[in-house]
Amino acid sequence: MYATVYLAEAVAMRLPDSAHTDRPWRIHEIARDFELEDVWSVRAPGAGPDDFPAMLEAIRSSGGLARQAPPVKLLFAVRWGLGALLGWDRPRTGLGSRVRPLRDRLPSDLRDTLDDAAPVGSPFTPVYRLPDEDVREIANGTVHGLMHLGWAPAADGGYELRMAVLVRPNGLVGRLYMAVITPFRYLIVYPMLTRQWERAWRERGARAAAGS
Repeated sequence: MYATVYLAEAVAMRLPDSAHTDRPWRIHEIARDFELEDVWSVRAPGAGPDDFPAMLEAIRSSGGLARQAPPVKLLFAVRWGLGALLGWDRPRTGLGSRVRPLRDRLPSDLRDTLDDAAPVGSPFTPVYRLPDEDVREIANGTVHGLMHLGWAPAADGGYELRMAVLVRPNGLVGRLYMAVITPFRYLIVYPMLTRQWERAWRERGARAAAGS
């Protein structure tokens, strides 16, 4: 039953690759050696072209993994457990050790768009932020991955957040890992994550309306 519900939501929220590749985002010139895994839509009713910072703030205030549903928490717990057992998350497998950080290849106009501080409790490291883009990266023994958040016009005439996942798998182990986790990402993790972010946007709007 749960799988059927998650699958229906995944189909509704997932976008074609062109929803990412056709946008004039700077990530295209910087991450050409990364593979685009997929693109997901986060609906933002009532949003306008300048509301990207407000959406990022809503995401930040949504609580991250601590407020995720039990299935997502369980999957992450299993992943961290496997990582500890197999050594996937040792310092020598991460940024600056196994792989060169993406920030090292940024052009000068992007290097100072944000500070070096990673969000508390997040495994991702910030890369750069623009009025319509936010990029974060992670590296371990399986992949070097990017989460690209982009702000784009939606089909209904408003605006939406588009989350793209880009990866460089670490050899055969990385490709096998990505293949194994794909059903869990599509059926559980991304549908529930995008739903959490959409709820955070709606709650932000409700608070603003109540205070007006």
